[in-house]
Amino acid sequence: MTDVVRIFDTTLRDGEQSPGATLNIDEKLEIARQLVRLGVDVMEAGFPIASPGDYEAVRRIAVEIGQGDNAPIIAGLARANKADIDRAWDAVRPARKPRIHTFLATSDIHLQHKLRISREECLRRVGEMVAYARSLCEDVEFSPEDGGRSDPEFLYQVLEVAIKAGATTLNIPDTVGYTTPQEFGALIAGIREHVPGAKDVIISAHCHNDLGLATANTLAAIQNGARQAEVTINGIGERAGNTSLEEVVMALHTRPAVYGVQTNIDTTQIARVSRLVSAYTGIPVQPNKAIVGSNAFAHEAGIHQDGMLKNPLTYEIMRPETIGINESRLVLGKHSGRHAFQTKVAELGYELSSEDLNRVFDRFKDLCDKKKIVSDLDIEAIINDEVYQPVELWRLQHVQVSSGSGLRPTATVRLRGPDGVTREDAAIGAGPVDSVYRAINRIVQVSNVLTEFSIQAVTEGIDAVGEVTIRIEPTAAGTNGHREEALNPQTGPRARTYSGHGADTDIIVASAKAYMSALNKMLTVRQGE
Repeated sequence: MTDVVRIFDTTLRDGEQSPGATLNIDEKLEIARQLVRLGVDVMEAGFPIASPGDYEAVRRIAVEIGQGDNAPIIAGLARANKADIDRAWDAVRPARKPRIHTFLATSDIHLQHKLRISREECLRRVGEMVAYARSLCEDVEFSPEDGGRSDPEFLYQVLEVAIKAGATTLNIPDTVGYTTPQEFGALIAGIREHVPGAKDVIISAHCHNDLGLATANTLAAIQNGARQAEVTINGIGERAGNTSLEEVVMALHTRPAVYGVQTNIDTTQIARVSRLVSAYTGIPVQPNKAIVGSNAFAHEAGIHQDGMLKNPLTYEIMRPETIGINESRLVLGKHSGRHAFQTKVAELGYELSSEDLNRVFDRFKDLCDKKKIVSDLDIEAIINDEVYQPVELWRLQHVQVSSGSGLRPTATVRLRGPDGVTREDAAIGAGPVDSVYRAINRIVQVSNVLTEFSIQAVTEGIDAVGEVTIRIEPTAAGTNGHREEALNPQTGPRARTYSGHGADTDIIVASAKAYMSALNKMLTVRQGE
């Protein structure tokens, strides 16, 4: 019987710690539903004590996602103290399979400079807090933060204490992405060999990508006995990111003779979840990203194209269909009816209400008048833009721009406010997009700084739908001279950024939609605080 590696997805927790990747509750729920379709074994839904919103998101995922027959384990993160553990337990306990994931740093640099405690105090706290978590929940995971830089002999002691206190999973984090595959694989092997009881619990690997080695380190851990991999969709996460789910899963899927293990993942769902997470977090997938990048199955060189035409195996070690990319994209057009469109939406994996379907169908028909070819990717872009947006406190009704050589770019915008009143204003900017944003700011009057702006074409051609992704940060106005901050479980407060996403064949309109999306996110968070 083939060994199974559990896939522990932390997109909703560690992934959301990416700057600008703030997700609201509805977005987290939709990603969670897609992760269930993907087949993840464990879903780390968040860090419940970080904020009331994070607690509520974890609780609702436990209630709405964690009850089904095929529901994954729902985990909540907690620092090694009773307040965190109580909050995490309260959030995950409605799930059929709840888990408390608690952690404490074990490297000398963290003990001395961050926690300012001795090794003896660390051992005592691990024993007490893991035992306390186990008194509440049968499934307890313990992580020695910065395990990759910890003294192995001391790490063995800590893990032995955690096992005796009731930990069922031991997760070994390479928190700062410092180790090499040889080192990390040897660390996992050493734990299994020297820690009493280690072979009776699940050993997990949680790697970061600071040196670009997260996937390699995770695979090395699996080869040395780890049977849980902690990953995120598209590899998003702190700094350079986390281990990429799609890379680990497809490495195990493509090279079974090397690794001798399998996962429970439905690989045909990978591309869909990747696009959804990218749209919600506002983090574009780089074109040359392994597995899910737009160039992953593209062949430009003539010699490659010749080989592909003769036999795809010459230059493709996996087929695009394996991760859910359809070769045939032209299936709907301007003469397609509502029923055919609804069927296509369902085939793409989306469950839309009648109201949402009507709005998306109207956008689809409008797009058909502008484009000869409407692809699956176009339809998904419309759905992401029309349905999966934050609550619209301010709604864009009209945008018009005048610009060109020798002209001063001028924009006029019309917005409907939270009070239902329509307001209109105009502004001059350095370019058409800048003038649109200045006009919006004159109406909304929320101080912020644009920190990132990117445009991507969904498909090829001059008539392609353009997707715009932006990030903004609140500035000092209205915040007592300080920028807004969010809580990071490892490092404490950090500057809060908000992403926005918009799609349209007119990139100016898409830019305006993206800006409104980010502003609405920021205002919604402020209302809930």
